[in-house]
Amino acid sequence: MNMNIGLIKGDGIGPEVVNEAVKVLEAVGKKYGHTFQYEDILMGGCSIDATGEPLTDEAVAVAKTKDAILQGSIGGNTQTSPWYKLPPNKRPEAGLLKIRKELGLFANLRPAYLYPELKEACPLKESVAEKGFDMMIMRELTGGLYFGERYTKEVEGKTVAVDTLVYSEDEIRRIAIKGFDIAMKRRKKVTLVDKANVLDSSRLWRETMIRLSKEYPEVELNHLYVDNCAMQLVRNPKQFDVIVTSNIFGDILSDEASMISGSIGMLASASLNSTKLGMYEPIHGSAPDIAGQGIANPLATILSVAMMLRYSLDESQAADAIEAAVAEVLKTTRTPDIWTEGMKKVSTTEMGDAVCALI
Repeated sequence: MNMNIGLIKGDGIGPEVVNEAVKVLEAVGKKYGHTFQYEDILMGGCSIDATGEPLTDEAVAVAKTKDAILQGSIGGNTQTSPWYKLPPNKRPEAGLLKIRKELGLFANLRPAYLYPELKEACPLKESVAEKGFDMMIMRELTGGLYFGERYTKEVEGKTVAVDTLVYSEDEIRRIAIKGFDIAMKRRKKVTLVDKANVLDSSRLWRETMIRLSKEYPEVELNHLYVDNCAMQLVRNPKQFDVIVTSNIFGDILSDEASMISGSIGMLASASLNSTKLGMYEPIHGSAPDIAGQGIANPLATILSVAMMLRYSLDESQAADAIEAAVAEVLKTTRTPDIWTEGMKKVSTTEMGDAVCALI
């Protein structure tokens, strides 16, 4: 099978980790008889430098022709980078919002799993970490606060900033369906995270989820306010199977889940639309402070490749092989962010090589 992959290498450590993920993709392709064609797509700070825009319409058009897109992190140091002296709609992150909207990538899947080999890196107390956890956070990605009307104005001599939170029933229902469908393949439990005691939009989320749950009688649906969920993630993360939530709540909670997994460098993500096209990326940032030092952890991007093979390319066997290789490599080999005494400390490229060797 030949597959066309768009590569958004991004900024900071993005190119370093994407290069290792491509190396792993080639290794698994060789093993299972797949070939891949790649085309670079500029997005983020590198696109600003080259074109003056964080994402051009031409780049979007190229992305729409691909079977899947592998993305490295974008952006830079918000305090020192000239990119952040530009208007908000010209900054690196505007490109990310644009491509999500243009490709209809409304469903963000962020798995959070504590590898037994990384229990000592989990910041939770031992009695909690030893139980492990395996959850999928489903974040709505193209609506809500990040896409609502926003403006700043002067009122009676004082500056007032307004951000609007808007959700429609259709936007909620389509992410909810994906959440229930994924739960049916897991442990059949969905937790809706909202703020229905305060927000009208959250009350619509809750009403819509309850109605839809009648179509999935095998799935248990429960509800948590977002502040309680944040607490429960550190108190008893094992209780969660699939979490479904809004854009901003999912943005925050998935980063919390990444840290209790041992390192933000370990968590992959998938952003899907209503077709097979998806964009796959690590949830960590571009880490410009360590770019070029060869110490970034590529495993989140490598695991994103496994998600790409599973969700966009229907190659579950190849995806399983990558995930098994990552689990095995963690028994002996670590990058500095997850290194512990007695383990072999390796560079970014050496970690990629180690995973390829196990494949």
